[in-house]
Amino acid sequence: MMTPFHPLIAELLEVHAAMAHIDAECSGFLTHIREDQQASARNLLHYLALRRHDLRKAQPVLASCGLSSLGRTESHVQHGLEAVLRVLHVLEGITWEPASEIAPLTKDAGDVLLAAHTHALFGPPRDHRHVRIMVTMPGEAAGDYPLVRDLVAAGMDCMRINCAHDDRQDWERMADHLRRANRELQRTCRLSMDIGGPKLRTGPLEPGPQVIKIKPRRDSLGYVIRPALVGLTGSASNCAMSSSELDALLMLDAPVPTGLHVGSYVEFDDARGRARRFQVRECRPEALITDLDRTAYIVTGTVLRFETTAGRQLRRIVDVPSAPETLRLRRGDTLLLTPDAEPGRAAVRDEHQRVLVPARIGLTMPEVFRDVRRGERIWFDDGKIGGVVRAVDPDRIAVEITNAKPDGSRLGPGKGVNVPDTNLRLSALTPRDIDDLSFIARHADLVAYSFVRHADDILHLQDRLATLKAEDLGLILKIETRQAFEELPKLLLACMRGGPFGVMIARGDLAVECGFERMAEVQEEILWICEAAHVPVIWATQVLESLAKTGMASRAEVTDAAMSERAECVMLNKGPFIREAVQTLDNILLRMQAHQSKKRAMLRPLQLAHSVLSDLLEPSASGTAQNKGC
Repeated sequence: MMTPFHPLIAELLEVHAAMAHIDAECSGFLTHIREDQQASARNLLHYLALRRHDLRKAQPVLASCGLSSLGRTESHVQHGLEAVLRVLHVLEGITWEPASEIAPLTKDAGDVLLAAHTHALFGPPRDHRHVRIMVTMPGEAAGDYPLVRDLVAAGMDCMRINCAHDDRQDWERMADHLRRANRELQRTCRLSMDIGGPKLRTGPLEPGPQVIKIKPRRDSLGYVIRPALVGLTGSASNCAMSSSELDALLMLDAPVPTGLHVGSYVEFDDARGRARRFQVRECRPEALITDLDRTAYIVTGTVLRFETTAGRQLRRIVDVPSAPETLRLRRGDTLLLTPDAEPGRAAVRDEHQRVLVPARIGLTMPEVFRDVRRGERIWFDDGKIGGVVRAVDPDRIAVEITNAKPDGSRLGPGKGVNVPDTNLRLSALTPRDIDDLSFIARHADLVAYSFVRHADDILHLQDRLATLKAEDLGLILKIETRQAFEELPKLLLACMRGGPFGVMIARGDLAVECGFERMAEVQEEILWICEAAHVPVIWATQVLESLAKTGMASRAEVTDAAMSERAECVMLNKGPFIREAVQTLDNILLRMQAHQSKKRAMLRPLQLAHSVLSDLLEPSASGTAQNKGC
């Protein structure tokens, strides 16, 4: 007679058989894995076997019996499944014991492995907090030791240097500052350095007109509340005046005339033929600080008329920089992509704004023209503009713009480009990366691998590190492409041949590649797979970004930061308020670790429960609990 548990047992036994099949088929493969990683590799494969089955109908039945629904067994898949099967067989009135040559990992053993791998990568945790904090260094950190020291004191556990920015002298100064701060504060903050990788970007554009727009500050009614401050100088040595105190610094073709005083006027006609004038605020050696109370457009060659005590003198403005050029792209427009060497230009339109000649812009990697195919998607500038490839030639790609603001979006030079559907046949290591690795191997504890896509990319880097005798250098896989996400288990298994490693969820590029609507789903899958492999995860991109940049955090950011406790490390990006961001994140993580560990809710005592029940159950002078209300 079939019992209610018989179909459930049969379903779970099928999953268990799939795990046993993997053990039998992959025994030879596992010999390539380091011995201390083999249990994690086997658990990862078991998890993949589990997730090939749809257990959604079985889970509520298990939960209703007070059993594990298998939704929190990532770190100990086989053991969790077998525990459930034993109980179900007991409920059937029979005994069941699996035949297994290797004892499966228990939950405690899985947790120990994850903690050990995290410790090997990031060093020991803080006394009060187990999730680490990584902070990206701004270029100023090279000359600002107090900033680095304050960040270490505030809670930074890993300092990040992005080798796509600054230079080796700056990197070395930052590394020296970190070593000094660690000695002074008796900390073990580690250094991670990102290799740049093959980042696809837009190329240069034809320069715009040499014009500068200078305007005063006005209130909501249009009244001037502060004139624009403009410096006039005839000496290049005074270019240091172009600090935040000035709205513009204009170079003259000769020294500033003498015989001027505070209150003097300097008249000119701007590019539109409008009469304008500067009023002298301050006379400095070889320079003037002036006020401008009306908006002016100034071009190279604009004539200034100085009224001095010796009479009128003329000077011309020289070297007005070209205005930054951008392309305005609307839905339905065609954008032509060309090799980087060819400067881009805006579309040519008629008087009715119909396109006569499409806009064009270059790409920094010619391999794209070889690999891209019709119908594939392409995104620009962190997903702000999107399109579909309509035609491909050896030296030109025609893209139909499908995603832009209703009135058009602007695309400039040097913006990131994502091709999520394209199989780019590129090495993840560029020549510059290979050159930078020698520096990284000498100074860093970790190297972050950008734009990794395939297991072969891992093996290539491991070979390079072996050549540098840096096999034990920690490795961070930056998962920022759709290919890397889809190949994640293979990437992890390849890493298990080498030293300590972790995964960074680079949520910016990954959201563009996989779709913003899928980002939460993709993030969850990465967390699950990495926990199954006992691999530490870095939660990255825009964590408390408003706080770091403006000093004020949004509610959504605080919620995101609270959820980041499920990772082993959280990354903050640079900003003028980065010290405050580190302190805030430290506080959030400390609070959340008492409530949550990975997906498991931690049932610590709640003050809310204590106070409410006390009010409800204890009589008071004003009456019994029944008349107090809820």
